[in-house]
Amino acid sequence: MAQRSKATFQKREREKEKQQKQRDKEARRTEAKKAKAEREPFNGNEDPDIAGIKPGPQPLPEQWQWVARRDSK
Repeated sequence: MAQRSKATFQKREREKEKQQKQRDKEARRTEAKKAKAEREPFNGNEDPDIAGIKPGPQPLPEQWQWVARRDSK
């Protein structure tokens, strides 16, 4: 009988975890909807992901500057 109780307890714990995960997921969905509604709408002029990028070679990021200086010597 003791094993049966343990299995039931483990099952109940799994169910609690599953329910908590569902609540967390719903909260994330609600937060994402709220954030999306608060964002300013896309005006169609320029993609915000590539705003300010010019055609051609781009300058190296700051963490790569030491590599360029070492290679130029």
